[in-house]
Amino acid sequence: MQALLALIPALPLAGFLILALFGGRLGRRGVSIVGVGSVGASALVAILAAIGFLTAPPAGGALTQRLWTWWSVGGLAPGIAFTLDPLAIVFTLVVTVVGFLIHLYSIEYLAGDDGYARFFACMNLFVSSMLILVLADNLPLLYLGWEGVGLCSYLLIGFWYRDPANGRAARKAFLVTRIGDTAMAIGLFLLFRHLGTLQIAEVMNRATTAWPVGAPLATAAALLLLGGAIGKSAQLPLQTWLPDAMAGPTPVSALIHAATMVTAGVYLIARTHALFLLSPAAMTVVALVGALTLLLAGCSALVQTDIKRVLAYSTISQIGYMFLALGVGAWSAAILHFMTHAFFKALLFLGAGAVILALHHEQEIARMGGLRRSLPVVFWTFLIGGASLAALPLVTSGFYSKDAILWAAWNAPHGGRVLWAAGLAGALLTALYTFRLIFRVFFGEERTTVTHRPTWVIALPLVVLAGLATIGGFVETPHTLGGVTLFSRFLQGTFGVAGGHAEAVGAGHGAELALQILAAIVSLGGVWLAYRLFLRRPETLARWRGARAGAALRRFWLGGWGFDELYDRVLVRPFEWTARVSRGDFIDSFYTGLARTLGGLHGALAATQNGRVRFYVAGIAIGAILAIAIMVFT
Repeated sequence: MQALLALIPALPLAGFLILALFGGRLGRRGVSIVGVGSVGASALVAILAAIGFLTAPPAGGALTQRLWTWWSVGGLAPGIAFTLDPLAIVFTLVVTVVGFLIHLYSIEYLAGDDGYARFFACMNLFVSSMLILVLADNLPLLYLGWEGVGLCSYLLIGFWYRDPANGRAARKAFLVTRIGDTAMAIGLFLLFRHLGTLQIAEVMNRATTAWPVGAPLATAAALLLLGGAIGKSAQLPLQTWLPDAMAGPTPVSALIHAATMVTAGVYLIARTHALFLLSPAAMTVVALVGALTLLLAGCSALVQTDIKRVLAYSTISQIGYMFLALGVGAWSAAILHFMTHAFFKALLFLGAGAVILALHHEQEIARMGGLRRSLPVVFWTFLIGGASLAALPLVTSGFYSKDAILWAAWNAPHGGRVLWAAGLAGALLTALYTFRLIFRVFFGEERTTVTHRPTWVIALPLVVLAGLATIGGFVETPHTLGGVTLFSRFLQGTFGVAGGHAEAVGAGHGAELALQILAAIVSLGGVWLAYRLFLRRPETLARWRGARAGAALRRFWLGGWGFDELYDRVLVRPFEWTARVSRGDFIDSFYTGLARTLGGLHGALAATQNGRVRFYVAGIAIGAILAIAIMVFT
């Protein structure tokens, strides 16, 4: 089993290399086999490794495979080494299985695209980078995977690069996430300076031994790592890149939102949880960032008109739930929501892609409607994913993961009631914007003619993900509904404590049941309100939009609460002004003069290439005479 670890990221990496070097010669069938097959083989190896881990747990709770030393400088000698523990197993299985389904779906979605081989090459590298990140034994290797997913997101968001808007969206994602990446890099320097190692397990052990709870260095390190997590996971205040990232093909959106990039921040905090436990202040910041993000993004999702942007803001909001859980120490609840979210958000994005493809790449929900009759498989699977996102009680996986977060927030020692109220309000917003989308797209009159109906290549991933979105949450149920704790007990090997509902103590089963009933009422109330506003009585909403205050609020939410405009005024325009002013300074003059001198010399040499053979022969003769003269007289 130990020898299998390196194969998990190596297989999609090999697929990337084959496609990058020979993709143009393989043909579409060959590209599909390599692109999809490499990720499928990685998923199979990951499943076998997980089964082996479960049937024969290694001593110490983790399995490590070290291949070679990466470098050795100044006492730092990180290796190319991979570690498998319960947390890594969950992330690895989600990345490979969901990634495989997205790759399979892409065969039909990207059929006929000129960049078919380039697309699968980048997607394979994306999956490989994420697997390196979650399996890394040390922080430098984790950072390599971290930067790898950032690079791949840039390449895939700007995949259709001939449209300048797509290039701008790709650059925006790359630059905004660099802010968080810089903070994370500084955090790694700090950890090595004071702890003398960047081996993840050793860093956590030494930090716990060297720093007391509340130590300033622990808080500084945790907040710097949090900066990296905020950037990658698109949380306040670095969330602005993710809605624009919808410029990429829909399978890219599904991969970014469900299985790879935006969940990297959640993984980083969970992996370094021992460090965050040393800083109550950092934990509070994590919870507050999550609570604010889930509310602000939920409001913005309510007014978006592009089907993919609705789901993008939904992802920001749901990652906020995960940060909220991490901030109150509900580690297993956060990872459970990561898993269920991966299932239903991948399903929703792929369903949205099927709708977009069916309507000849139409993305405006105002031009959709009545598609439940034309696209029944897409409708029913999308409805299942939407129900899970909205956390409809008892029958969806999202209910159990979100309930675990709300219950943990209620029992948080500091500010728990406020955090719980924010989570409950977010549940109402989630149900409202989710079923607004469902009612607008699949009900009412059909506004655009369906030109393409999905084949089994698209339908199969939708059906599989619909099944996972339904049953995925049953691995962890509250005490009031059976008390299944398989997931939290499994993650004890990483977090050292029982997970999920067992993390919250002291409130009693009666209070838990009451809060569950209230959360269920709120979710169902959101569905009913969406029905009344967007399907039954749309004129009520039209009157509100017509009002001056309503129109202004809608524009504010539609623009993402003005963050882009704020950053443009405070950062982008001053930077551009500084660049214009300094364009002609003396430093530039030196380099400009050097460039002009070299250009003049190039022109003089180019003038000697006049195409006259006699001129060339004369030049050779003169050169020979000069060479002989030098030899004779010197």
